[in-house]
Amino acid sequence: MSKPSVLFVCVHNAGRSQMAAGYLAHLSGGAVEVRSAGSEPADQVNPSAVAAMAEEGIDITAETPKILTTQAVKESDVVITMGCGDTCPIFPGKRYEDWELEDPAGKGVESVRPIRDEIKQRILDLLASLEVAPVTG
Repeated sequence: MSKPSVLFVCVHNAGRSQMAAGYLAHLSGGAVEVRSAGSEPADQVNPSAVAAMAEEGIDITAETPKILTTQAVKESDVVITMGCGDTCPIFPGKRYEDWELEDPAGKGVESVRPIRDEIKQRILDLLASLEVAPVTG
């Protein structure tokens, strides 16, 4: 099987989708191609999301919010929207999931941690469904 690709989509591509992409890139050890995008990208990644991920040893400071394109959807095997009601192009043969997650926008790191932890569990479940063993340590 070729390397699976996953696209995380939320409106601003600044919090949930960035944390999910960071976890998937880290825990897959490069075995999964990871993309994230938003329909209305913010100017920067949410600082509380960056701080919460740093606590997990995952650096997402270099990430920037990106605009959702039809091409990104076409090139992805799995498209995961993050409870934002985003309209995403639908293509036959793709796997679509909607993860209803609280929006970390405007919240401090204390409030972002539970969202981060839920995302991590969902990423571990996603890896299992893709038959990719998570990297530990």
